[in-house]
Amino acid sequence: MAKRTVSNPLALAVLGLLSERPMHPYEMASTLRGRAKEESIKLNYGSLYSVVESLHKHGLIEAVETVKEGRRPERTIYGITEPGRTEFADWLSELIAVPAKEYTRFEAALSLLGGLPPDEVLGLLQLRAHRLAMAVAAGESALARSAAQGLPRLFSIEFEYRLTQARAELAFVELLIDDVADGRIEGYEMWRRMHESGEFPTDAEIHNR
Repeated sequence: MAKRTVSNPLALAVLGLLSERPMHPYEMASTLRGRAKEESIKLNYGSLYSVVESLHKHGLIEAVETVKEGRRPERTIYGITEPGRTEFADWLSELIAVPAKEYTRFEAALSLLGGLPPDEVLGLLQLRAHRLAMAVAAGESALARSAAQGLPRLFSIEFEYRLTQARAELAFVELLIDDVADGRIEGYEMWRRMHESGEFPTDAEIHNR
């Protein structure tokens, strides 16, 4: 993966917007929210202005005009530079083509699953499954609304991706719930015993169970 001078995904969104037309930061934020992109890219005004400043500092965007409307403060309109267009195309191409290892919080929790008693883990997994089922239902509803409104798939594809992920995670969690509930998960007896006795096995015991 190439090392970016500005690596915040919000910067990529700004470059994408300015590839369409020059904008001031407030319009950038409004456009991203109007397109529901804050569901996929973390957006707040403080970070947006910091990203714009950083992109400007590195010559990827430039100030093209300053406007003042009524009593509102002056607003600087930014446009993308040729190095900015190159950076946008290269960065987006890399993100689409190159899978990257992402350390998710749930994966971290799964790696330490044995730290809680089996019955407690079972209840927590059931709660997660319930919330995932709600997320799947909401995602399906959102996609149905998009289709009904005639929104081309190109402009809502990230919602489809997120829904696919939620469905896959729900299926995984439901299988894990069954394995924990029935005691089928390998190492279950050791897991239960160590919480009942308070004596945790050594690494050698874990590997040579």
